[in-house]
Amino acid sequence: MGRLIAVIMMMIPVMIAVLGVKLMRDTLFGIVHPLYGTLWIQGIASLIFFIIGLWLVGGFILHRDRKRNKTKGRFENK
Repeated sequence: MGRLIAVIMMMIPVMIAVLGVKLMRDTLFGIVHPLYGTLWIQGIASLIFFIIGLWLVGGFILHRDRKRNKTKGRFENK
């Protein structure tokens, strides 16, 4: 049951990062979504979505590895 909850929790940041990549692609090809209005706002929003999604996934993996002592002292809290 715990693994299922972890997978569901990981889907949210992954979907945020995927949305960021999709918006980057649309910005590159000049497709403007009505929510953003202009391409440069859409481009900045897509970059922010991608960075936040990647940051959350990376933080989850780092937290899990710290808990299992797999970081070999590199990323330990001081």
